[in-house]
Amino acid sequence: MATTAVYGEALVDDFSTEQVVGGAPFNVARHLAAFMAPQLMITRIGNDKPGAAVRAEFERFAMSEAGLQLDAIEETGRVLVERGARGHRFTILPNQAYDFIEREAAQAAMEAADPGIFYFGTLAQRNERSRSTLNALVETTGALRYLDLNLRDGQVDERVVTRSLQAANIAKVNEEELQAMFGWYFQIKPEDPALAAEEVHASCQALLQMFSLDALIVTLGHRGSVYFGADGQVLITRDTPAPPFVIDTVGAGDAFSAIFLLGKMRGWPLDVSLARANEFAGAICAIPGAVPRDLGFYDQWMKKWR
Repeated sequence: MATTAVYGEALVDDFSTEQVVGGAPFNVARHLAAFMAPQLMITRIGNDKPGAAVRAEFERFAMSEAGLQLDAIEETGRVLVERGARGHRFTILPNQAYDFIEREAAQAAMEAADPGIFYFGTLAQRNERSRSTLNALVETTGALRYLDLNLRDGQVDERVVTRSLQAANIAKVNEEELQAMFGWYFQIKPEDPALAAEEVHASCQALLQMFSLDALIVTLGHRGSVYFGADGQVLITRDTPAPPFVIDTVGAGDAFSAIFLLGKMRGWPLDVSLARANEFAGAICAIPGAVPRDLGFYDQWMKKWR
């Protein structure tokens, strides 16, 4: 089975009471590792307590550290999380170690792993250093390139998103991110009259052509997902069954991506991969946090999908 290389942020979500290791790319890599799928996480951490927490997760999930870089100056990524009556408020700190991923070390790790799939997002592109490293990796890899858009307020601009879409073979977005893309590329604003279903489908097909994508996947939360293929194929996957209860939706999109990519690695039929990705993302919504505290959580899925 070919390796999936995962590029981007590993960080800690800093609550007043605890620090929880996260970052969308790291969540994807941990899920893949839990399913015994070969992966290479390319990221950078500081020589500090949050960095030690990230390394402990590498050990807990038996992940290769070949792509893990240590920064002697910058701190490990942190997101300050405040719990409020209206939900969580996030402050993503600037100039963190993952903003300075070094090119030569990343390229050496990629060459050694020779991945079949390359996953990347957008947050780690907010700084020129990590962005140029990513661009170099994208230009030199022959792997299938999977973009998980993950827009965060004030962190990336339309130019970064456009370049990312141009670099990708498959892009995965949620409804809010799709709305942002409609605004940028078709001047369709959120306050405009709602598009009919066929207009949404036509706009998604236009995005496929605009960026020469093989596929665009739109996740719809508890309502499932829609897959648009460059060949005109549209696959609508409903959650069956819907998650019994939702504790939080943190990491649901990352869980979806991980299982979709696992299906690519294992040669599952497309409709099976999408159904399993939906179901697993729903199960992640029924536990606190983006990844389970107990690794035994994965056993039921391994048995079910064997």
